Order: sequence, then structure tokens, then C-alpha cells
Amino acid sequence: MLLTETVVQPRAFRARTGWEAKPEGLCKGEHCVPAPGALRPDGLIDVELAATHLRMPLVHDEAHSLWAVGPASLGGGRALDSAQLPGLTLEDRSGNPFDFSSLRGRKAILVAWSSY
Repeated sequence: MLLTETVVQPRAFRARTGWEAKPEGLCKGEHCVPAPGALRPDGLIDVELAATHLRMPLVHDEAHSLWAVGPASLGGGRALDSAQLPGLTLEDRSGNPFDFSSLRGRKAILVAWSSY
């Protein structure tokens, strides 16, 4: 998320990060993080405070007057919400469908390659 200032409308913050300001804090789905002060009295979000509470990296480029906010890394510095693979079926080397749910409970490595 690129910004020219660190105060934004809640609607813009939600659209760009998925986090919504609610009375209980900043929420994404059912996961809420207390964020005192992030929602200012004027109804705007203080991105610096929100980034601190959500453990989002925040960097400032003074030369271009820009701020960049990275993804939340709650839970020990991990950016993933879960390590669960969603339902996925791909073709194997012979063109037959392979359902990854058949590997449930086992560790697997998915190797992908692209020419571009």
C-alpha cells in the first residue's frame, strides 16, 4: 500500500489491506487486534499506529514523499493467515487431474516453473 500521508479513510485502509476499523479494534474476518489510537476521533485511521499494532512494515521515502505499508505479520512474524492449502486440482505430467487433498496429512513440496 503506497501513501502520500499516514492518515487515511477507513474505507481506503480496508480496501488496500483487508483490515477494517471496528469498536473492538482492527479486524480481518473474525480476527481482531486491539489498536488503541489507530482510529482517530475525526474518523480517520492513523496508519503509523495501525501498522505498529498489526506488525506491518512501514517505510518512508523522503525523496518522493511516499510511505509504503507491507502485509500484517501477526503471530510470530508470519505473513500467512494459515498453512492450509486451499482446494486445488491440477493436471499431472500425463494430463490427468491430480487432487491435492489426496495428500492431506502428509508433507509435500510443490515445485513450479515458468518461462516468463
